[in-house]
Amino acid sequence: MKPGLSVGHQERLDVTVTDDMFPAFEGTSLHPTLSTVTMVHYMEWVSRLVILPYLEEGEEGIGGGIAVHHLAPAPEGKTVTFVAETTEVAGNKVVCRVWAEHDRARVGEGTVTQFILPKEKIHERIAAMI
Repeated sequence: MKPGLSVGHQERLDVTVTDDMFPAFEGTSLHPTLSTVTMVHYMEWVSRLVILPYLEEGEEGIGGGIAVHHLAPAPEGKTVTFVAETTEVAGNKVVCRVWAEHDRARVGEGTVTQFILPKEKIHERIAAMI
């Protein structure tokens, strides 16, 4: 990992809630709001934006854990801002505090942990599971 990533570094991502983001099971949509699954996706994505400028050639980030709480609905059409703030950089481990909010509420919050590894090592680990 390239030097320079420090505690307090933030990245932001604005996303407008659309119908493909609603919670749905077996093709049945439940309610016209941002699903927890979609919220987690964007929390991981904004955390990835934190590490991208610091990846060396041949490195990649891999998820190490995520813990979130879904706090409030984000109805269709709302713009939700996702924020990741680095709280720990230790060797190849990067931890971000994440949150999502819109103009009326904090939608969710939690943490995302990533590890920076050589791509070759990631592929070897995957191949060992086949």
